[in-house]
Amino acid sequence: MAVKLRLVRMGKKKQPTYRVVAAESRRARSGAFLEIIGTYEPRGLSAANPETVIKIDNDKAVAWLRNGAQPTERVAKILKTSGALDAFEAAKAAK
Repeated sequence: MAVKLRLVRMGKKKQPTYRVVAAESRRARSGAFLEIIGTYEPRGLSAANPETVIKIDNDKAVAWLRNGAQPTERVAKILKTSGALDAFEAAKAAK
């Protein structure tokens, strides 16, 4: 089973919000998922303050990355902003 960290679209028409989830790679975009890792609101308060629009549980994200989950391009950028990707790289380098 290949696991991906990806976005699931939520919200109203023309007002998207996304969940960052761990899901099987063969599932549909908004199909079943294994665990919710966080949320991303691209229409948040401001681009200058990204903490208001990105809420990620870094411990869960690092745990999934350690287990071999592959993030999509957009999720990788979100994880880098939240600091989860840096924590994973530091843990990997410490081994």
